[in-house]
Amino acid sequence: MAEDGHRSSRELVLSELRRAPKFVVISHEHPDGDALGSLIAMQEMLTGLGKDSVMFIDPGDFPLPHEYSFLPLPKLIDAPPDDVEKRTILFLDCGNVERTPAEAFQRPGAHIINIDHHHDNTHFGTINHVQPDASCTAEILWDLMHGLEVTPTPRIAEALYVGLVTDTGRFMYENTTARAHQMAAELIEAGVDVHAVYRRVYEDVPGEKLALLARGLANIERYDDGRLTVSTLSARDFDAAGAVESYSEGLVDHLRALQGTAVAALVRERLHNGDGRPAHKVSLRASDARVDVSQIARVQGGGGHRQAAGFDTAMSHEELVSFLREQLAAQL
Repeated sequence: MAEDGHRSSRELVLSELRRAPKFVVISHEHPDGDALGSLIAMQEMLTGLGKDSVMFIDPGDFPLPHEYSFLPLPKLIDAPPDDVEKRTILFLDCGNVERTPAEAFQRPGAHIINIDHHHDNTHFGTINHVQPDASCTAEILWDLMHGLEVTPTPRIAEALYVGLVTDTGRFMYENTTARAHQMAAELIEAGVDVHAVYRRVYEDVPGEKLALLARGLANIERYDDGRLTVSTLSARDFDAAGAVESYSEGLVDHLRALQGTAVAALVRERLHNGDGRPAHKVSLRASDARVDVSQIARVQGGGGHRQAAGFDTAMSHEELVSFLREQLAAQL
């Protein structure tokens, strides 16, 4: 979107946030740090503006990843509110509307504000404020916070900082800009305890998660002179480690760091799959600037960023590896 488009969509969103009395705030399934941080920050901002707002997370997404368990979840609901048709629906950090399991939020005629930074966002909202050049959705909310003239409380600042630090890979990914550091500085001035956040998100690791990591590293397979690195976690691996599904969060980044890797793939068997969804979830990471893993994910109905994306699949392991090798070869 051009700069003028950014400004016009920004003003439309600000006008709607000021005008509308009732909201429901929602993000994608399996929310990560940016999704959760954005949800909490927006919910807190709306509450501070005197709005009737609730925050929805699907019950199938619990327990949330351990590293985010310290975050408060104000006015959380796990089912669409009875008056959903009277509420403005705020989608945050969600590339397409199908990434939420709640059909009530996808009904025809729903009034949706779509705020996101994924470059493959499908612009499904009534109002679409999509900024692919933002480091994270939390950065877009930080900008809107200024537009609303909201003073960041410590809770808002911490939530936005979690979104920023996780989606930039602790300020190491290519999406880390000068603006991202400016945002961090302002949030720290607003009261963020950087060391405490780091400890909670990256160091307070349950033993079961380390046991799962060990199994994931033991299951590594490499193809095409190491350019493709794949690991698979089966239900048996989770059982042996005593781990829940969310403990696989972050494992794919260890694969990405392996020397010579252009694309890393973590294939995780779903532990609770009674809803008919495909049996495996695939997380992709790129460490070669020539590769866009979101293109690979979109072929299978998924999506994401150039360097981080994912999709669900019912393919066999052999079919999946063959698909990934073909897709990687096509880009290199």
